[in-house]
Amino acid sequence: MTKIDALAALHARYPVLQPGHVWLAGAGPGDPGLLTLDALAGLAQAEVIVHDALVSEQVLALAGAQAELEYAGKRGGRPSAQQADICRRLIELARQNKKVLRLKGGDPCMFGRGGEEAIALAKAGISYRIVPGVTAGIAALSAASIPATMRGINHAIIFATGHADGDFDWAALARTGQPIVIYMAMRNIEHIVAELRRGGMAPDTPAAVILAATTPEQQVLTSELGAVSAEVRRLGFVLPGLVVFGGIVRMREQLLRLAAEIEVAR
Repeated sequence: MTKIDALAALHARYPVLQPGHVWLAGAGPGDPGLLTLDALAGLAQAEVIVHDALVSEQVLALAGAQAELEYAGKRGGRPSAQQADICRRLIELARQNKKVLRLKGGDPCMFGRGGEEAIALAKAGISYRIVPGVTAGIAALSAASIPATMRGINHAIIFATGHADGDFDWAALARTGQPIVIYMAMRNIEHIVAELRRGGMAPDTPAAVILAATTPEQQVLTSELGAVSAEVRRLGFVLPGLVVFGGIVRMREQLLRLAAEIEVAR
């Protein structure tokens, strides 16, 4: 059974990627099991796949034999493709009547500049579709046994980017008292921690750093707000990493303990 046959069986009628169209799709956090069926349909049909650095090799291996892979990764502090160049390339490929899949880690519009690319395509008269993906902000927490919401602990959850401009009001987020999940936080971790403390977040607020979420290389460090910066530097954690602050982090230890008890009882 081909990928297309399998998709048709699972999805009743798989969506068709037309020549000259661009799909802006999310590849999820790394584990290919977290791909959506529509993203898989794009991988199976695309003639050109323009992908980011955070799209895993396991996901790219699902591309159809006809697909050409073009790397367009953006990594903080390293030589990277410029966003304007990426937009121009998507338009150029579409005008060549190619079936184009723009594949991003996580969700294309969660700190992934999918909205910018959609605007560029629309202004150029290119038909596009946004295919949602499982964002790391949710998947990483689940993979680390940290529930995103927990009755009695939080009524909301905040997503932010560690690349926020210097005048971003981290202190205001701290004053909400709700858990904060920060993408791409590693480079600015000291500044972020200092600003959260300025906003009243207690030094003993539970913290976790999650790297390579949902993959075999996943690492999880648990700490506290007052110590996490030093721990990150001591362990040599580098980009990309996701950091979460808040009471939900305490649930990790309890859930891991209960899981271990189940294994022992078997």
